[in-house]
Amino acid sequence: MSELNNIALKIISKGKGILAADESTGTMTKRLNSVKVESTAQNRLLFRETLFSSSGMKDCIGGVILYDETIKQSNPSGKKIPELISDSGAIPGIKVDTGAKVLANSTEEKITEGLDGLRERLKEYYKLGAKFAKWRGVYIISKKYPSKLSIYSNAHALARYAALVQESGMVPIIEPEVLMDGNHNSDDCFQKTSEVIKKCYEQLEIHKVELKGTILKPNMILPGVSSDEKIDSLKIAQMTNKCLEESVPSEVPGIAFLSGGQTEKEATENLNQINVINKTNFIMTYSYGRALQQSALKFWSKDINNIKGTQEIFNHRAKMCSLASKGKWTEKVDNI
Repeated sequence: MSELNNIALKIISKGKGILAADESTGTMTKRLNSVKVESTAQNRLLFRETLFSSSGMKDCIGGVILYDETIKQSNPSGKKIPELISDSGAIPGIKVDTGAKVLANSTEEKITEGLDGLRERLKEYYKLGAKFAKWRGVYIISKKYPSKLSIYSNAHALARYAALVQESGMVPIIEPEVLMDGNHNSDDCFQKTSEVIKKCYEQLEIHKVELKGTILKPNMILPGVSSDEKIDSLKIAQMTNKCLEESVPSEVPGIAFLSGGQTEKEATENLNQINVINKTNFIMTYSYGRALQQSALKFWSKDINNIKGTQEIFNHRAKMCSLASKGKWTEKVDNI
């Protein structure tokens, strides 16, 4: 199990974080359509390869979460994508859930599926070069949600997934995401996120998952997108740190936040403030998708062959996130 702990630490240590490039073909099609680029397998690979071969990978990215299509692709010169990632010093990972579906007897909530056949799929992904995996559970907040059914069902699924991933020799990323949708305030988010995370660790213990060989990928504590509450990064950091300190067992080596609806700047500033005041032993870093890629995608869409220019944009965002993971980011350095 110490080998899994070593992998986890390699992914998130020394100012490094995770590039979440695991968008499904449907999601990636929406992203490309939004910038008026045709979503072909070739274009999806071109954008991702542009990021994976950038210089920012070496110093700022410890792991890359891939999608089923991408982990099986090779670049035009024949190099397999997991090899390209490994060459940069980062570790290839894979999203293994098959998406969130309507939870039976709770019509507005979702349960993540994908446990059927997972053991066999994990063996295949391991052979392809994956050393860690990701599974995302999603929860909504309202007056009656998340329900006990949703909290338990998703925690149980996350624990079963994590046990299978460790059995296959990989590190599981535990991602219970309390969504920003809704008009709830930050206190509601704090309470529900705490409840969700505690239930996850209760189930992980029952399923005998070795916590030293895991990474937690939670949301930050934020008001809902439709809330009137105004909250600064210090308050977000204080509430987020308090929630995690009270809910996450000390054996967990680190926490890699999702950006969940925040802008690139917001996700960077909030992570920075979390680290400025962090008094725990947890490594607090990033597992960002849009908050690492959005500006690069917009730039790339104007000329998909401008690899160098796109990489410069990505390198800057990756460096800002890396600084934030050490509590050394400033608005001034971001604007340079």
